[in-house]
Amino acid sequence: MKRRHLGRTGLRVSRIGLGTLTWARDGEERYSAEQQAADQLKAFWEAGGTLVDTADVYADGGAEYLLGRLLDLVPRDDLVIATKAGSVPDPDRRFDGSRSHLLRALDASLARLGTDHVDLWQVHAFDPHTPLEETLQALDIAVSSGRARYAGVSNFSGWQLAKAATWQLATPGTRTRLASTQMEYSLLQRGVEREVLPAARDLGLGLLPSSPLGRGVLTGKYREGTPPDSRGASERLAAFVAPYLDDTAGRIVDAVVTAADGLAVSPLQVALAWVRDRPGVTAPVVGARTAQQLTEALSVEGLSLPGEIREALDDVSAPVHRYPDQDWSQL
Repeated sequence: MKRRHLGRTGLRVSRIGLGTLTWARDGEERYSAEQQAADQLKAFWEAGGTLVDTADVYADGGAEYLLGRLLDLVPRDDLVIATKAGSVPDPDRRFDGSRSHLLRALDASLARLGTDHVDLWQVHAFDPHTPLEETLQALDIAVSSGRARYAGVSNFSGWQLAKAATWQLATPGTRTRLASTQMEYSLLQRGVEREVLPAARDLGLGLLPSSPLGRGVLTGKYREGTPPDSRGASERLAAFVAPYLDDTAGRIVDAVVTAADGLAVSPLQVALAWVRDRPGVTAPVVGARTAQQLTEALSVEGLSLPGEIREALDDVSAPVHRYPDQDWSQL
C-alpha cells in the first residue's frame, strides 16, 4: 500500500487506515471478538497498512485493550498507532479537554495498549469549558515526554482548528505542531469542505476522514431495505445510520452504483477511492465488521477513478455553500 506524509510532518502512514470503533463491543463473545480483530489486523498489515486508529472511549477502553493484546501478531514498529482522549461518559459534560484529564487518559491508554508511546495522540473534540491553550499544553507535554510522537485533533470546527494550529505554530520549537485532524468525510457528508479542509490544507494538517463510506450506506446495501445484520438494523446504531437514508442520499448512492457497474468494481471501492484521493486527504479510516469486509476495502489500492467519473460524483454530491463561500468575483 502506498504511503503519504501526515500533514506537513515527516511521519508517513498508509493511505488507508484501520478503525477499531467496532472492536470489543458488548454482546460479542470474547473469543469471536478477538478473532475478528486479529484477522483484521493481520490482513491490514499483510496489505501494507500501517495506520491503526482507536480511542479511549471505544468500547469503554475495550478497543485499546484488545489492540494491545494483538500487538504480538505484527511488529509494533510497523504500525502507526493513533488514539484519542477527551470524551467522557458524563451527560453534563461530554468532553473534557483539561490538562489533568487528558494526561491521565493518555497514561491509561498506554497501559491498555501495553506500549510506552502512541504514534499519534488526538484530542477527541473541542472543550468549550477549558482554555484552548491548556488543552494544547497537554499535547506539548505528551510529545516532550515521549509518550506521543505526534499530535492532532478530531471534530474541531474550522475556526477551532485554525485557532489551535496557529497557536501551536506561534513559537516554533517550543510547541508541538499539529499533524492532523480527523473528521467525517464522504460523498454523503462533505461539510468539511466549507471551512475545515481549507484551514487544514493552509496550515499543513493532514485530514483523516472517518466514516468514508457514509456510515455504510455508500456500499449500496440499504437500497432495497435494511439488512437484518447491518448497523441500520442495530438498536444501538440505527440512529447513527438513519440520517443517510433519505432521498438525497439515495440519489448519490445510485450514482455510485452506476459508476461501479461501469468500472466492474464494487460501490464500496468507488466511494472509498473518491474520498481517498480528495485534495488534503491523508488516509480515510475504515471500520469493518469482518476481515472479509476489510479486505474488500483494501482492494481499492489499485483503483484510480477516471476524471469523468470523479466529476460526475462531485456534481451529484455537491453541497450547497452560499454566502460567504460564493466566488463573488464572478457575480
